[in-house]
Amino acid sequence: MAKQLNTPEARKALLTACRNIAIIGLSGKPNRPSYRVAEYLIGAGYNVLGVHPHEKEVLGRPVYPSLAALADAHPGWIQIVDVFRNADDVPPLVPEAIAVGARALWLQLGIVNEAAAAAALAGGLDVVMDRCIKIDHAELFDNEEADLTCPTP
Repeated sequence: MAKQLNTPEARKALLTACRNIAIIGLSGKPNRPSYRVAEYLIGAGYNVLGVHPHEKEVLGRPVYPSLAALADAHPGWIQIVDVFRNADDVPPLVPEAIAVGARALWLQLGIVNEAAAAAALAGGLDVVMDRCIKIDHAELFDNEEADLTCPTP
């Protein structure tokens, strides 16, 4: 049953079980939060691919124009959909995340959309909202070397 992952234990279980992360809004600019988060996650051993309509490759990995295009190229691959978009842009992403078989929708720090979260939960996705996946990972897995800043998108 899908749930809102409000506890550190629930988020740690998700980050332990799921190794494939699609980052929506991944930028090729090193100063952007999405780039720094992807770089950290790759360094932590996660498989990261991006979704951005204007990028082709970031951090040596292909970037796809849509979540559906990523799923077509890598069927069954997407486990976590990590979103770096404005809160108002999230609702249309929810049916896509459900359609590609993702397990969870993660809305980055500063991104809150209760209606989208409710739709994701109703569609079977676990939801994390208004949390930085990089900061959570570093804290939950005791990565003392990590930079614990995660600017809002």
